[in-house]
Amino acid sequence: MDPRLRGDDVGWGAGDAHGSTSVCGTCLANPPAFDATIAAVDYAIPLDQLVLQLKFGARLALAPWCARQIRDAVLARPGLPLPDLLCPVPLGPGRLVERGFNQALEIARPLAAALGVACHPALALRTLDTPAQSGVAPGVRAQNVRGAFAVEAPDLVEGRHVGLVDDVMTSGHTLGELAATFKRFGAVRVTNFVFARTPPHQ
Repeated sequence: MDPRLRGDDVGWGAGDAHGSTSVCGTCLANPPAFDATIAAVDYAIPLDQLVLQLKFGARLALAPWCARQIRDAVLARPGLPLPDLLCPVPLGPGRLVERGFNQALEIARPLAAALGVACHPALALRTLDTPAQSGVAPGVRAQNVRGAFAVEAPDLVEGRHVGLVDDVMTSGHTLGELAATFKRFGAVRVTNFVFARTPPHQ
């Protein structure tokens, strides 16, 4: 296996292909609202280019491939609890119009089919068209997405294990805010399923 492929990434911190996990200092100090993260690859050269080609080059054929990598990372963890449903991280209305598609949804659909889990594309809405996290200073990223999400169908969330799908996880603030939103509506567990993740600092 390519050493750049993570295999899995369970818990708040980093994991490796052998299943060991660790928790970064930031997560120890401020535990996130999500319960676990599965990431297929490190967000690093050259695989980061696939994310950029999908997101900004509209190479939508990459999305099913990304979904297969996430599926393989899930299968590498026997006994990992599968979510009851998958929800792609929503884009704001302005960015959706500008881009023409939501790359998280393009990954979530084939991933849902591969895992045998229902995909709910509109379960969450981004109610604030916030600036892209990549263009925001790290120290204010949590504030940038605070209150940015709403849940469209609370009855689908209460008592359920929700899986959040995204192309890349960097600081984790977007996924954390969305997970917190679902927890407020009664989700018992939230797991992130991402193609690429920036390796957290230990």
